[in-house]
Amino acid sequence: MYPSSVVELFKEHFKAPPSLVVRAPGRVNLIGEHTDYNDGFVLPAAIDKAIYFAASPRADLVCRLVAQNLHDLCEIRLDRLEKNPSHPWADYLAGVMSVVQKAGFDLRGVDLVFGGDIPVGSGLSSSAALEAGMVRVLDQLFGLGLPVFEQIKLAKAAENDFVGLNCGIMDMFASVMGQSEACLKLDCRSLAFDYIPFHAPDEALILNNTGVKHSLVESEYNTRQQECTEGVRLLQTVDPAIRNLRDVSPDLLEAEKKRFPERVFRRCAYVVQENRRVEMACAALKNDELARFGAFMYQSHEGLQHDYEVSCPELDFLVDLTRHEPAVLGSRMMGGGFGGCTINLVKSAAADELLEKWRRDYARKFDRSLVSYRVQLSDGVRILAV
Repeated sequence: MYPSSVVELFKEHFKAPPSLVVRAPGRVNLIGEHTDYNDGFVLPAAIDKAIYFAASPRADLVCRLVAQNLHDLCEIRLDRLEKNPSHPWADYLAGVMSVVQKAGFDLRGVDLVFGGDIPVGSGLSSSAALEAGMVRVLDQLFGLGLPVFEQIKLAKAAENDFVGLNCGIMDMFASVMGQSEACLKLDCRSLAFDYIPFHAPDEALILNNTGVKHSLVESEYNTRQQECTEGVRLLQTVDPAIRNLRDVSPDLLEAEKKRFPERVFRRCAYVVQENRRVEMACAALKNDELARFGAFMYQSHEGLQHDYEVSCPELDFLVDLTRHEPAVLGSRMMGGGFGGCTINLVKSAAADELLEKWRRDYARKFDRSLVSYRVQLSDGVRILAV
């Protein structure tokens, strides 16, 4: 269906073929959750679900935008970029235009159609794909010459400064820098990264979508940031060189436990332990120890459930369903929490049988359909046609 349907819709709306077609993938995060805004380590990967853009430049300041999946269109102007309550999806595109202009680049208007197969609200970072892809569109249409790291930072700035979500850089980084046979070990402080080979010829990555999207996510996300900041402040009285939880060892945290309110300690303990897990999980992948990697996934979920407290009954139920299945190597919640998906590493030969069982059990427990996706790793943002 994609990207040909996006191109055809562009022709239908604008009576000419597009000048440019771009693909921007969603992402999964195999391990390393809520560590990105603590300057820690994450292990994301781009996937084979993506947003596709068909675009052409204009000579004026008008931007005509069409959201294929929403059957909606919106017209905005580059000299009057502001949030659009009647078309909130357009904020992600307008946000990119805004930060690019503020970075000192001259833009003209665009005609643009986008659409794709990233399920919205599932934790696969459709917003980051939208922003990262839009930066690449503008860079190519107007010859901006943006280095790839600058493109990533501008996509993040659009989400932080215009859309208003104080997320880290992981999602945009994975969407831009992904490779089809590797995940990315990313240092969220320095942006240094390594490609970690993902050799799983007999395994599949399956996402189970709870169908739950709690309103708690954004407020609790900001609360967790504040609790981590409070923990760092307390530890700085011991060692002023500590800048973030990234700088804290498990031994130091345990030694200073008495300084902490109990809840703040648990938040910090999870982050410190999760950073360690990312390191050990990468070593397991390098040695093709998938069962060991899966054990770290389960440990990650337990920390998110009990110490960081960002899970929910639906996520916990789905993880618990996998625990005694020999064909499941690992499972955990993925993303901000309180809903969204679990990510599961399973033996491919058993995948269909497992999915049937999980769907039956989930519907019986919650009277709600379980939607599942098999995903494969893919390359990052790419130009498909000029």
